[in-house]
Amino acid sequence: MESAPNFSLICIITARDLRVWDSHRPAHHQKKMVKYFCSSTDIRSTWDHVVSAFWQRYPNPFSTHVLTEDVVYREVTADHRLLSRRLLMKTNRLPRWAERLFPAGMSRSVYVIEDSIVDPVNKSLTTYTWNLNHTTFMSVEERCVFQGSVEHPATTQLKREAWISSSIYGFSKPIQEFGLARFKSNQVKAMKGLEYTLSNLQGEAPQQLLRDTVKDASEKAKEAAKTLASAAAVPQKPRQFI
Repeated sequence: MESAPNFSLICIITARDLRVWDSHRPAHHQKKMVKYFCSSTDIRSTWDHVVSAFWQRYPNPFSTHVLTEDVVYREVTADHRLLSRRLLMKTNRLPRWAERLFPAGMSRSVYVIEDSIVDPVNKSLTTYTWNLNHTTFMSVEERCVFQGSVEHPATTQLKREAWISSSIYGFSKPIQEFGLARFKSNQVKAMKGLEYTLSNLQGEAPQQLLRDTVKDASEKAKEAAKTLASAAAVPQKPRQFI
């Protein structure tokens, strides 16, 4: 059974221990098959507002899978950058086939480390997150860069990258496919959660986001009902009993 994370070691770090990535793919992935994800989007808000919302985004109605968050390290460097490390606990429901790969007594909670660097001079926020436990089943490493736009000061550019891998022999490919699909779904929720927090900070009505979500769910339910109704309307051949 996989051992629990050593939280005392997580807290005992120095500034040089923060894992800062460059724009290249991590070297330890080059010999390992992974699923790679990359997306770019423009956030219609100033960089200052986005950074403020980043620190205040939990809790929100789109990230109910995030259970706890704790700051375990923080430092302001001589060049005025803010270095932080946070420990988050999350939970995600697994599909039925994946439940069979988990030992019965293993925790379903996932501990995640989030390192971040806020550079107010260059108006950039870089984050790097990775899971501490269940890494044999699936390892998800993510890098985000929130960059203030010089040409459009009211816009913040976000580049998100993720590397998803699994060490389960014979099942790594379907697990990575599942992990990629789950990551795409969660990053959409993460963006909605950030927008929700931004709306709160800017005094706007965040209920519009909730109404859109309810509307999407309602439309999906209507489509499912139509499909079931169509299937029920198809005449079936009478069964013969001998």
